[in-house]
Amino acid sequence: MPTTSRPLPTAAIAAAEASRNRLDLAKSARRTFRALVGFDAAAREGLDPALVELIQIRASHLNHCAYCLHMHTNDARQAGESEDRLHLVPVWREARHFYTEKEQAALALTEAVTLVADAGVPDDVYAEAAARFDDEELAQVLALICTINTWNRIALATAKVAGTDERR
Repeated sequence: MPTTSRPLPTAAIAAAEASRNRLDLAKSARRTFRALVGFDAAAREGLDPALVELIQIRASHLNHCAYCLHMHTNDARQAGESEDRLHLVPVWREARHFYTEKEQAALALTEAVTLVADAGVPDDVYAEAAARFDDEELAQVLALICTINTWNRIALATAKVAGTDERR
């Protein structure tokens, strides 16, 4: 049975955005916001763009951040990411053959760092990531995980509305 894509409910998105009554961090804390944008840009340097999006998508799933999840799945699609891989990110362990060993290590580390209060970052997860990335790449991956977790928390705290990508 063929599927058709539904247009985004732009009126509903606009209504949700209009009803949002929380502060805009970019306007209310400009220096802080610019520093975070700079940290995010620096964290991405040298990393494969597909890996960047997978990390951001997984953390956004775990943090239940619809705003960031919508943004990063769209970015991944625009960069040529397959629908199969995007749909399987939440269950990547059951679909390992869709992801490289390096991507698997990054996804496991993303989960551990994002959910750090649950069990810390287990030694085996860290060791696997360290085996797949050199020190500089691993530092970039850790920084990226930190930035997306920060962005998720800002989006959730300020009630950002999925579908209103403010970067554009």
